[in-house]
Amino acid sequence: MKKLLAILLLGTALVAPTAAFAAGVTVTATLTNYSGNAAYLAVYVTKPDGSYDSTLWVSGSKQRYLGDLRGWVSALQSAGGTLTLDGITGASIGSGQTLTVHASLADAMVDAGYKIHVESAVEHGGEYPDDAVAPISATPQTVQGTGYVGTLTVSL
Repeated sequence: MKKLLAILLLGTALVAPTAAFAAGVTVTATLTNYSGNAAYLAVYVTKPDGSYDSTLWVSGSKQRYLGDLRGWVSALQSAGGTLTLDGITGASIGSGQTLTVHASLADAMVDAGYKIHVESAVEHGGEYPDDAVAPISATPQTVQGTGYVGTLTVSL
């Protein structure tokens, strides 16, 4: 019995770490050509049930304007999060420009109903809470945006 238990524990120790491997994901959001200020973008992941999972990137240098990304802020706060964005922020993105984000996601998120959302807002312009939404899939996904995002591509 002790040998069987030892074998099972060893087998679990060798197999369990494979469940924690991370998939490298590239998120590319290309903005449409528009007139106005540079856009603030929030790139975040939702769970299969639609609830917030994590933030991958936020573009925008002024903390006071992050509240304009209302869909992301609401999802974040519903999950008990705060607007503490240490190390996942960058400059706002201008008309016609492209944002590329590289991140690691758990393998369990791939083809399991998780989605990447890009929300956009422009000062003195519009707000688009679900500007572009794409599933996290083993095959590259490209979707059209509904606001400032022209296209969103998610690939592993």
